[in-house]
Amino acid sequence: MPLPNRRIVLASRPAGEPRPENFRLEEAAAPRPAEGQALLRTRYLSLDPYMRGRMNAGPSYAPPVEVGQVMEGGAVSEVVESRAPELHPGDLVLAYTGWQEYAAADAAGLRKLDPGLAPVTTALGVLGMPGMTAYTGLLNIGQPKPGETVVVAAASGAVGSVVGQIARIRDCRAVGIAGGPEKCRFVRGELGFDACLDHRSPDFAAELKAACPRGIDVYFENVGGSVFQTVLPLLNFFARVPVCGLIAHYNATRLPEGPDRVPSLMSAILIKRLTFRGFIVTDFAAQQPDFLRDVSTWLREGRIKYREDIVEGLENAPEALIGLLRGRNFGKLLVKVS
Repeated sequence: MPLPNRRIVLASRPAGEPRPENFRLEEAAAPRPAEGQALLRTRYLSLDPYMRGRMNAGPSYAPPVEVGQVMEGGAVSEVVESRAPELHPGDLVLAYTGWQEYAAADAAGLRKLDPGLAPVTTALGVLGMPGMTAYTGLLNIGQPKPGETVVVAAASGAVGSVVGQIARIRDCRAVGIAGGPEKCRFVRGELGFDACLDHRSPDFAAELKAACPRGIDVYFENVGGSVFQTVLPLLNFFARVPVCGLIAHYNATRLPEGPDRVPSLMSAILIKRLTFRGFIVTDFAAQQPDFLRDVSTWLREGRIKYREDIVEGLENAPEALIGLLRGRNFGKLLVKVS
């Protein structure tokens, strides 16, 4: 008899901020694996800001989730049944099977995990897509040099926390921006950044300027919005800006009010010869072995630390994603499914 499979599908497309009614929890029969596939049971599900973009219709760097389809996402899963010789029941793998308890997946697309090397949840965080995003974006586009100042927004998050720690490993001054005193204390005290500023502070602009007395050479953009407006005047000549995310704009339904800032931005780009480059982690897929080698080594040596925010229960994934987009999470956000 088929196993019951609880799954969360996109019930409707959000207009602005996602709401619980945009998601639907339903039950269906678990699939049977075909030849070369394995039946997987999800243990941990990753929640990431990019998921908000997948809920929209229209062209982007990846196809949207269609209404009625399972929400997209990466997962740490356990092999329940295998029809592939390289996988066996009990194996743990990294899979992109979405918000559901069971899924069938091609063995060729799975990465087998060794719990003895690192906690398996790190495959969704510091040793997974967020960590590789930080590593490849900073080193390829930011190109930090010893003595330079690297500023990163959302510094306590899964990507930003790794960016700042790699900057310190590269002998740079690492300055984080985060939301709230508790996150800033963690970024400074636990992660070892040189400074961290609360973007909610009424004196944020003055505090950021004081923390960057020689200006900003690399700004790793995760946020956009007013944070970027504060950073822009501090960028040095030939500064590099890897554009990873714009979470402040993901729920926007119209352009912001106020003056047109495009001319001043273009003027700064021209006069200061700034480099802005948007990127997706798959742009640097060939560098995964280098990433895993370097970051796993730094992790073992204690030079990189991480924090996880784990929510219990698949049914709580929608509220957790809504909270993530509001900045409620503290560290890499995961859902413990089974």
